[in-house]
Amino acid sequence: MAPRFPSFLNTIQRNYRQKTKERTGSSSATTRRNSVMEDDDAFEDAVSDSEGTPLSAIADAFEELSRLLKSRGPNFDLDLKPFCDACSLVSVLFGSLGIAFKFAEMEYVSKVQDLEDASEDYGTLNNILDYDVEMDTVKSAGSLSRNLRRVRQGLDLIRALFQNFLSADERSLKEAAQTAYTKVCAPYHTWAIRTAVSAGMCALPTREQLLERLNETEESAEREMRRYINGSHPVIEYIDKLYISRNISLDW
Repeated sequence: MAPRFPSFLNTIQRNYRQKTKERTGSSSATTRRNSVMEDDDAFEDAVSDSEGTPLSAIADAFEELSRLLKSRGPNFDLDLKPFCDACSLVSVLFGSLGIAFKFAEMEYVSKVQDLEDASEDYGTLNNILDYDVEMDTVKSAGSLSRNLRRVRQGLDLIRALFQNFLSADERSLKEAAQTAYTKVCAPYHTWAIRTAVSAGMCALPTREQLLERLNETEESAEREMRRYINGSHPVIEYIDKLYISRNISLDW
């Protein structure tokens, strides 16, 4: 079994506070936009300065995003760059699940990359939705709003998988993955994709193999998975509210 790795949350938070202090201490008259950009830069630097397992890095990143959302209030306009930085870390989890989630991995990675490429032009999550609403392309194939919706589903899929993985009555990875996929993604996938995913479930690694791939023990994995579950929930909820506030349904 892989050695136990400690949590690096304190390092992340300490780095984040120091980066924020260095950027904001020189001026007391920054605009709201500059303040948001400083928060985003501090977020990126704090996460990049940390060390740990892939799972702990993901948990750190989403805890920081969650902290930003909670501290800034319901009207906070989250920048695409730190959001994409955090989301890109999740791709390693799809890769660890093998062929069953290969389609989800390919779709997720490409959508995150599209959003990251658009971050300089659009800036924030609100802006991409406003643009697509104006152009009537929210649900169009390839639109950034559709990409964001699919990335959100990827985050929710991992969250649901972790919840099932840790539950008392669904200890096997196969059961956890099947239940998570059926609930989160299957309703929006074609029959062909659902069939391919179902067939690939037989090739999932065992619980022990997954922990070894992630370099975690049972104890450390549970800690980091719970941190991700708690940290990702406000982010997923925030994204949903962006659509709901524009009278866009979530059933797609």
